[in-house]
Amino acid sequence: MSSVPYDFGTGRSDPATFPVEGLKAAAARVLEREGQSFSDYPGKLGHPGFRQAMAAREVEREGVAVNPEHLVITNGSMQAVTLTAETLTEPGDAVLLEEYSYPGTLSAYRSLKLDLVGIPLDEGGMRLDAVEDALTRLLAAGRTAKFIYAISTYQNPTGFVMPKQRRLELIRLARRFGVPVIEDNCYGDVHYEGPVQPAMYALDDGPDQIYLCSLSKILAPGFRLGYIHARPPMLDRILARRHDAGGNSFAAAVVAEFYRNGIAKHAAVTTPGLRRKRNLTCQRLAETAADLSVWSKPVGGLFIWVRLPDDVDRARLVALAHSRGLSYLPGEAFHYQGADAPYLRLAFGHLTEAQIDEGVPILARCIREARTSNAAIDFESLFQRCELQLDR
Repeated sequence: MSSVPYDFGTGRSDPATFPVEGLKAAAARVLEREGQSFSDYPGKLGHPGFRQAMAAREVEREGVAVNPEHLVITNGSMQAVTLTAETLTEPGDAVLLEEYSYPGTLSAYRSLKLDLVGIPLDEGGMRLDAVEDALTRLLAAGRTAKFIYAISTYQNPTGFVMPKQRRLELIRLARRFGVPVIEDNCYGDVHYEGPVQPAMYALDDGPDQIYLCSLSKILAPGFRLGYIHARPPMLDRILARRHDAGGNSFAAAVVAEFYRNGIAKHAAVTTPGLRRKRNLTCQRLAETAADLSVWSKPVGGLFIWVRLPDDVDRARLVALAHSRGLSYLPGEAFHYQGADAPYLRLAFGHLTEAQIDEGVPILARCIREARTSNAAIDFESLFQRCELQLDR
């Protein structure tokens, strides 16, 4: 539990919908049925029942066959992020990713000393003209990008979704340059409205599609359960880099039992409350900050991306917010180079509706006080600089 009264910084689902009773019952059944098996190591692929359950999850959402033997259970999606990068790169290698991306991924890639090439975003995700330009520039310099990393569905931090046609074009572009694609879809089941866009592995059965997923956002991060989907020979390369004897078999077995009838039933419990919180956050922004900012209204995921006026003293804004019991993540936390940027991300999933209702106006007052001028805000400029389709 956060000690910050209004913690808009932490990306978690709603703790009020955590299925305590269902998991207790699942754990009892698993211990009765599989208890002795937990005295053994799970192996590099991990618990077979969990892999079967996650394969069923993917089949249900994507409508294509998924082989459980092509799934690797990981310690959350972050192990998947790191393991796949270690498989494909050496220090100094170039990789492409969104200009604003998940801080955990950025930290992992920086620790591996990779050369991060940031791709500008628009409302359809990473811009493919910029992808092509970056790949061409690298090739002209005698280099090849080792992979493209994309959060293509409910992108973190923006919440935007890459449409199917752009995914197909990205697949063709990556294939033309011989570059694997790592697609991170850890928010895929947190869907509010609109069409569900297909994962890239469902559009391309080639060996260079690597897919990462997680249960941290649909169930709970404390289980530390994620997985990689990759086809041979890529799968074999990834497994060759794994040296930890597998993931948590007990947690995997309990979750597999809990989801034995699929994830959709549980998502139907968790999603309505998250949708209400998204709506409330946007509503309160409209009521208190419409003359200050523009922001995204995501069709899924747990985050709202806010574009601040250029004249906001962002260091002062952080200090003001902190002094009033409010936290958020600033734009620089997501920038591939850590550049100071006029954005902030609001995470709403784990907050109560009362905290959102009270907290957003506090943030609006802090933004107002952190401005260094009284000049009228040029909203046309805010939209253009953001390169995103935002609401206000």
